[in-house]
Parts: sequence; C-alpha cells; structure tokens
Amino acid sequence: MSGRILHVVMLRLAPDTPAANLESVMSGLAALQKDVPGFLEFAHGPNRDFEKKSPEYAYGFQCSFADKDALQSYADNPTHKQLGAKLVAMCVDGANGIWVADIEVG
Repeated sequence: MSGRILHVVMLRLAPDTPAANLESVMSGLAALQKDVPGFLEFAHGPNRDFEKKSPEYAYGFQCSFADKDALQSYADNPTHKQLGAKLVAMCVDGANGIWVADIEVG
C-alpha cells in the first residue's frame, strides 16, 4: 500500500487557447472528486514562475490522492481520459507539452 500521492501537472498551453476551454477542463477534473474514491483535493491556476525556472509552462494543476490505487482509478476514469485528450489538444506539441510528476508524501 502506498502513501498519499500528489499528482502535479504543468501545461505548455498553445498561445491561442481560449480561457473558457481551459476552465471547462479544470471544472471537469475538479468534479471527478465526487466520482473517484480517494481523490482528496484539486487546485489549479497560472504558473507565476517566481524563480524563473519554468516560463514555458503557463498553467498547472495538482491533485492529491489517498494512495496509488486512487490515482490509478483517476487515470482509468473515462471522463478523465476525455478531459486529458482536450488538454493534449490545447498544448504546444500535444502530449509533449504536458509535464507530470507523482510525488509520494506519506
């Protein structure tokens, strides 16, 4: 059994990405909390890049999950897959414009 997982995603959005489209995907991901057991938190927003280390990634979100199994349930969820495809379409270089880290914190 794994500890709690922070799922961190950074997006290299295409310059012409409509804000409404991005907000729609973020709202959809947040709504998955009620459908995916162990999906604990969701937060999203612009990358302020105060340390000047990731200017190409304009936006990001983070989710926390009770454990690896909950993260896998999220990854396998059909709605998550549909929303993920929309994010891929919004990013420069498609899937290569998305950076992901899964951090075990407990």
